[in-house]
Amino acid sequence: AAVLVTGGAGFIGFHACKRLLDRGRRVLCIDNFDTYYDPSIKRANAAELKQHPQFQLLEGDIRDRDLLSRAFEPGVDRVLHLAARAGVRPSIANPQLYFDVNVGGTLEILEAMRRHGCRKLVFASSSSVYGNSPRVPFTEDDTAAEPISPYAASKRAAELLCY
Repeated sequence: AAVLVTGGAGFIGFHACKRLLDRGRRVLCIDNFDTYYDPSIKRANAAELKQHPQFQLLEGDIRDRDLLSRAFEPGVDRVLHLAARAGVRPSIANPQLYFDVNVGGTLEILEAMRRHGCRKLVFASSSSVYGNSPRVPFTEDDTAAEPISPYAASKRAAELLCY
């Protein structure tokens, strides 16, 4: 069985993939090398990971149903979902894109998991979901009902889908 890591070429994803590989897991990574963070760094991360025989990179978008089907074919039994459209400020200028990727993409992953009988998911959200919470530090049991950007709202909506 393998672990599917979405956003696996980014900073957190790269380190998670390395750790999983070091523990003897087979890792499939989906990444679209978005330009919000420097793609050359992510490509260097992916190149390093590709040196490991248990690693496979699938370049593409988490909203691509065919790509997700190919990703699950080798027997994925768990998903680490890190992929997201990042950035609070740009989400204000283009909220539709953020909801398409962060909510629609998460739904595509959940549906692919359902179709392939995969029941284990770790979803990376964002502290942005807590908005201007008066309680600091905030905790996971805070309501997170008043996000202050489309990015935060999209991550909160994706959390609710995962429930």
